[in-house]
This record gives sequence, C-alpha cells and structure tokens, in this order.
Amino acid sequence: MPGHLALVTDSTAYLPQQAVDRYRIQVVPLSVAVGDEVFAEGVEISPKDVAEALRSKQRVTTSRPSPETFAAAYRAAAEAGARGVVSIHLSAELSGTVEAAQLAAAAAPIPVRVVDSRLVGMALGGCVLAAAESVAALEAARAGSVSGDGDGDGGDRAAGADAAVADLDLVVASAEARAAGTAGFFYVDTLEHLRRGGRIGTAQALVGSALAVKPLLHLSGGRIEPLEKVRTASRAIARLEEIAVERAAQQPVDITVHHLAAAHRAEPLAERLRERVPGLRELYVSEVGAVIGAHVGPGLLAVVVSPVIVSPH
Repeated sequence: MPGHLALVTDSTAYLPQQAVDRYRIQVVPLSVAVGDEVFAEGVEISPKDVAEALRSKQRVTTSRPSPETFAAAYRAAAEAGARGVVSIHLSAELSGTVEAAQLAAAAAPIPVRVVDSRLVGMALGGCVLAAAESVAALEAARAGSVSGDGDGDGGDRAAGADAAVADLDLVVASAEARAAGTAGFFYVDTLEHLRRGGRIGTAQALVGSALAVKPLLHLSGGRIEPLEKVRTASRAIARLEEIAVERAAQQPVDITVHHLAAAHRAEPLAERLRERVPGLRELYVSEVGAVIGAHVGPGLLAVVVSPVIVSPH
C-alpha cells in the first residue's frame, strides 16, 4: 500500500502468524547456533530442536541480526512505498538487536523509529500489536481525510513528509504506552541456562540455592530479576497464577502463557486464567522460540499481562 507506515520487529516477539499477516509486519530473525551450525529462528530451527539440544547438553548460543539485515528490511519497506517505519525490538539489556537496528536506521532511505521495548516474548509482541492497531487507525483516518483531495504539488509532499514523522511519533507513543503497563513473570526449572547465557541479572545470587528453591523471575528495567522463591514447582506455578490475576485486576488485558516443552503446564494454567480474569480480551498460549528457549531451558512457564491501550487517534 503506497504511503503506508511499516512495522518491523524481531523473531523474539513470537507473534501469532495471523497477526503478522494481517498487519504486514516484517519479522527479522535472530540466530541460534547448536554446536557449529547456525540457524535462523522461526525459519530453520524449532523450539523442539532447541529443547532436545539442551537436554542432550549440546552447546547452544544466540546472536543478534546484523545491521545489514535490518537495512535490507528498511529498504524493502521503502521500495514497497512506505513513508516511514517503526521498528520495535527486545530489550537492549538482553541483546544487541536494538543497536543493530539503530545502526541501520541511521542510513535508511525513509524515517525509521527504533523502539527498545525493554521486554521480550509476547510482552514485546503486545507492543508491536499496539503499534499495529495505531497504524491501522491512522491510515483509516488518513484515507478518509484525502478521499476528496486532488493531486498534490511539492508543497503537499513536504507537508506529507512532516505528517509521516508526526504519525511515526504517535505510533511509537502507542507502543511505549503498552510497554509501560506490561509485566512478564516466569518460572524456570533451573537457572543454569540463564547463567550460561549471561542473562540472569541479580538472580545470579539464587544459583547456589537453586536446588533448594524454585525461583520466580520477572522482567524489570529490561533485565531478568528475581521476584520470589518458592519451595516446589507446583507451588511456584500456583503462585505464578496468583501474581498474574493480581496484576490483571479488573482492567482490560491481553494475556499470553508461554512455555518451552511444557504444554501440559501451560494449557491448564491458561484455562484457569480465562476463568479468573474478568477483563480478559485475548488469551494466547505460545511456545517460546529457539532464541529464548536457549536461555531458559525446557520447563519454562511464563505469563505476560498486557493492558489494552485505546488509541487516542
């Protein structure tokens, strides 16, 4: 669609494919290396592959997309007629993905706004969806306002460029508002995978007692931090449910239950949340992809609570 605003994110958003298709979101994959083989997340390697590699003690590492990969995505958006791009990514505290996007944005042929969500998984995905809803509202309003106009001259094009920048700022504001209210809580069977990947933050202090406790973690300031310590897995999962219900309260929310090789835990939890959260709008159950899976290990159970933000435009 000529003159549209384009959205770019990365593969750790774990968006439903239906949403990717509906909003024409460009998803840039991170990479996962198993031993000496490198794969593109969501394209060449599955969560099951990573879970099996971790269980068999193979070396699994991850890496960000290159700046050129982002540059290609931004060029493709420009060639498709986009007047600007909003590029929303996982926390810069966890990955160099935002930095790579910023390097590419500086040389892009159209304006690009790079957003550090300070989140990951469908916590990030919710920000992308909020941006997508904002874009849809803006484009509908724009279509209505120009439906009776004739062809524009150079002055009109300049005004259009200014409008594109203003619209990008509005879309970024929608994503950031969603991010500000979003919370992610999770349980892992072991902290070992997070420790090896260097993503553990101050939860490093729990490693020595990991056999005695089942830690609940959360995203705070873009980092993975300890939340509570519980004695058994069953108690940890019950507590995860209570925290999610408390966070949702009575407000309209979207909830995602993430897991890795633990559908037997995720699906019952999702059904209980469906019954207990009065303001629930959308409920997703999603297995995390290879990149996050490599850092949390099999058995992960997470809940993302994301407030529904009504676009002011």
